[in-house]
Amino acid sequence: MPFEPDDVTRALQAFSDASRELLARVARAQQLGTTDVTALYLLEGHGPLGVAELAERLGIRTASATVLVDRLAAAGHVRREPHATDRRRTLVVLQEQARVANGAAWEPSLALLDAVSRSLPAGERTVVLAFLQRATAALSQGARDA
Repeated sequence: MPFEPDDVTRALQAFSDASRELLARVARAQQLGTTDVTALYLLEGHGPLGVAELAERLGIRTASATVLVDRLAAAGHVRREPHATDRRRTLVVLQEQARVANGAAWEPSLALLDAVSRSLPAGERTVVLAFLQRATAALSQGARDA
């Protein structure tokens, strides 16, 4: 018997689909690939990362991440810096102009999402937040198990 998701799971799938469509639009607008834009997004959200850590978060091989970082560095989006305490490591750092461009690309959609979030009554907000945290943990577990 095939798996049949319930209406909440379908709504989460639709949200995920809309998120992927937004990523694709942002990538086209910035004339980058979706993996490149995702890397910039990760660097914006998490700060400087090593190439191996970036590869892990992107779900790609380290060699592929090295090529990606080379491409982003050549385009002026990132730079490499030595790690402050481990001389063997290099960090990938988001350049300021890339941070500004990234923010401009994502902020309109995130502002709309934030308006929806802020419109929730306190009781609903608590329930939705708890649900989303549990759903995120479930997806993260599924990704680790895959």
